Amino acid sequence: MRILVIGDVVGRPGRNCVRDLLPRIIENYQIDLAIANGENLAAGTGFNEKTANELFSFGVNLLTMGNHVWDKREALDYIEKEKRIIRPINYPPGTPGVGYRLLSVHGTKVAVVNASGRVFMPALDCPFRALRDAVSLLQQEASVIILDFHAEATSEKIAMGRFLDGHVSAVIGTHTHVQTADERILTQGTAYITDVGMTGPYESVLGVEPEIVLNKFVTQLPARFEVAKEGPVQFNAVVVEIDSVSGKALHIERIFDLHEF
Repeated sequence: MRILVIGDVVGRPGRNCVRDLLPRIIENYQIDLAIANGENLAAGTGFNEKTANELFSFGVNLLTMGNHVWDKREALDYIEKEKRIIRPINYPPGTPGVGYRLLSVHGTKVAVVNASGRVFMPALDCPFRALRDAVSLLQQEASVIILDFHAEATSEKIAMGRFLDGHVSAVIGTHTHVQTADERILTQGTAYITDVGMTGPYESVLGVEPEIVLNKFVTQLPARFEVAKEGPVQFNAVVVEIDSVSGKALHIERIFDLHEF
């Protein structure tokens, strides 16, 4: 089984890049399941029904989220009815939405889980405890388990990879928008990468117009961030090949593609 995980899709440039490249990637890599982080879909922060449906129409099967999940008010209601979206599992009880989904892919049960880190991030419940309990239950139903760990600190992400090594098929880091070059199969068979990167404007600062960010750093004044509009768009993702019976990862490959519109 081959699963594609696409890095944080930022605004219209990122959505258009997925539209143009995803069908070819699915065909070339023989992808069975396409997952994307969608917390920056709508104007670079948050998501709404329109932007989520665009990605589903392009071939994405499931959207994961992160700390910007609630930036658009309509997300509170929409996430309850749209079963193809999950949010971090370690939000407190009573939070709208769910932290994982079980899918059937060519007869194989696949669980996709989302969690948020706590180092340099909003204070949430412990992701290690939340995932330990969730994975223990999911292992009874799914042979393949994929985690999108949305976290800032490299140390926390590496620790999570070690914590879940041999218990899940892949630990894929998101949030920093910068793709790391440390993809590997850990000793007990879990695919790992610290951050899968960003699908969005290449000539930017994490997807935002550079001058806006530079001015904020220099002046320390508030600034309204806008998604960069000029130049090529980068497509960042990983393809993970997994043994459907054992759930062990066989291979992980990084994708970095520059796309000119």
